[in-house]
Amino acid sequence: MEIKWLEDFVTLAETSSFSRAAEIRNVTQPAFSRRIKQLETWVGAPLISRATMPAELTPAGRNFLLTARDAIRMFYAVRESLRPPTEQGLVRFAALHTLTITFFPTWLQELQCETPRFGTSFIADRGGIEANLAALTDGEADFFLTYAHKEVPFHLERDKFAFLTIGSDRLIPVAAPRLRLDASTRPVAGILDEAGTATRALPYLDYGFSSFFGVALGRLFSKRVPFRRQTVHENSISAGLKELALTGAGICWLPESLVAEEIASGALVACSSDPAWTLDLEIRLYRSLEKTSDTMVEAIWKSSRALRSRPVDPVEKA
Repeated sequence: MEIKWLEDFVTLAETSSFSRAAEIRNVTQPAFSRRIKQLETWVGAPLISRATMPAELTPAGRNFLLTARDAIRMFYAVRESLRPPTEQGLVRFAALHTLTITFFPTWLQELQCETPRFGTSFIADRGGIEANLAALTDGEADFFLTYAHKEVPFHLERDKFAFLTIGSDRLIPVAAPRLRLDASTRPVAGILDEAGTATRALPYLDYGFSSFFGVALGRLFSKRVPFRRQTVHENSISAGLKELALTGAGICWLPESLVAEEIASGALVACSSDPAWTLDLEIRLYRSLEKTSDTMVEAIWKSSRALRSRPVDPVEKA
């Protein structure tokens, strides 16, 4: 078994597309498919359902995904710990996957104008709220970059951990211009405005109950007029759900920063003009207060606080 097989599998799970995953992994699609097949042979069970389009995880694949992510994290953590001191020094971030591709690059560029230059590394998004927080509380990460909402509390000791609000975003309901419904399709614009009277369940792309967005949306749905929905796919990674939404597979709540281009081009459409279906999000940077002797961590924290007066907003930048 090779670690690149695990990384291939996690990428495929996040994108639900063999071609897109192969592109991200910088290999040809046939070579990528062979590596996935080699992993399945090693595991002894099919992990991907090839009878569906887009690709979906089998029950075994869903069970194996968390193990694969943990194994990748463990192997790289061990490698980092065994490197000679001169090769270490990367600032370690635990972060929600969406923020690593929408917010982090621009924010890092701004930050490095205010601090001595430093290297960074990411700990893979583990999907669940508690699992991601554990990377910070267990000392595996120097910082945790995350979305936050008042309806989703983080269980951290205030005398041991602190946070800065360094940006903002919105979680909005979107879908392709027409939804696939059995053998037919129907327009999406305003579809949630009929939620209270709809007689047909709408296909829904779900985050699951353990992810941050899954918990936040559960609170939102409990306060709104319920709409009939049928979960057709579940993935804790927003980027993977976006790829499915683009095919017309279902309605999904996605960060506005992630879909700004698709909305501008018309590839995705807002499902309602009612702001009550939208979640306003903070982007927060968490750290441990016990690492006050780390000069680089302190420098990044100080610069982040200074940048807070002129935050980088990914929605405005898009």
